Amino acid sequence: MAQSLHLSREVKVYVEFDSKFWEIPVLGDYSFSQGTNITEVTVAEMADSSNASRRGRRAFTDSVSPAEFSFSTYARPYVDTTKHHAVEEVLWALFVGAANYDAAEASGNIFDDGASTPVTVVNSDTSNLSINFDGSNKLTFGDFNVWYNVPASSESGTDLWYKVSGAVLSEASLDFDLEGITTISWSGQGSSLTEENAPTINDANTESVTDQINSTSNFIRNRLTQLELTPVSDINEQGAYTLVLTGGSINISNNPTFVTPESLGIVNKPLGHVMGGRTVSGSFTCYLDNDTDRSADLVYDLLNATTIVTNQFDMKFKVGGTTASTPRVYFNMANAHLEVPSHNIDDVISIECTFHALPSDISDTDELTIDYYGV
Repeated sequence: MAQSLHLSREVKVYVEFDSKFWEIPVLGDYSFSQGTNITEVTVAEMADSSNASRRGRRAFTDSVSPAEFSFSTYARPYVDTTKHHAVEEVLWALFVGAANYDAAEASGNIFDDGASTPVTVVNSDTSNLSINFDGSNKLTFGDFNVWYNVPASSESGTDLWYKVSGAVLSEASLDFDLEGITTISWSGQGSSLTEENAPTINDANTESVTDQINSTSNFIRNRLTQLELTPVSDINEQGAYTLVLTGGSINISNNPTFVTPESLGIVNKPLGHVMGGRTVSGSFTCYLDNDTDRSADLVYDLLNATTIVTNQFDMKFKVGGTTASTPRVYFNMANAHLEVPSHNIDDVISIECTFHALPSDISDTDELTIDYYGV
């Protein structure tokens, strides 16, 4: 009997948003699933005169959990003619609350939040690709669909197409280890996971960046990363610290939850999402250096800042360096709050410092901006 198996390395991932499709080149750690919530009923009674006692149980499916998906992408900026873009820019747009897409927007405001007076969340121009959270203070985001194409391993087999509908992105995490390539881990949830017929994906409805997906010149090398750390609160009279990193991470969370009814007698399904509090945090590591305005001074100043309940630093992670001839991405946090670093005792003593990017006011959205620079 002929069989058709499916190989994970052949899977392709597409994002469907605002009647367009984007192919997302992912790494091998992708996943998608949907579970159920079950109530179990048991009985507990004493024995009758014959020492018998009912010990059975019943199980009922109450509801379907939100679908969950995750995958990782490389950060890959590039220049298309004159304007800066990124292969994964649609993911950032959806993460910060995009509701509309207009590739032909001459000003470069290609994604906005869909308000009556639109707020630009992704802007592409001749300087950089800029991503901000200006339109993210909303209870619900514009959702999208994630498609997984699982090809058959033989010509006689049939491709499978799985669709995560009503999706939102929950978290984006970036780790820049010393020797690696800049990678972003994405995770999200959706209302349902279904097997579907193949969608119509053609030149008319696809934002194709095939040449950039196949390119090897748009990867970012972590080893070139630099950190600029300048205190805004009165913590260091000398100005900026000079820190040379050995690693770090940035974690950005939307914290969505899905609302599901609780009617009896049917299997309830998630209705949709609501957004929770937005958090931006992370950490960086560097060697303990006792030169002026280096890491030892940072530890000392934070330990002695006993009258500053919320310290404030202007922090810029320049992932990929500052050279114009190399692709890079900058994470700009104007109001970062730093915890007292911990010491890691190894052959060379190092410190690890945890930070929290905060808005200038609790109702603002300026805790983080992201700038991509292609070449």
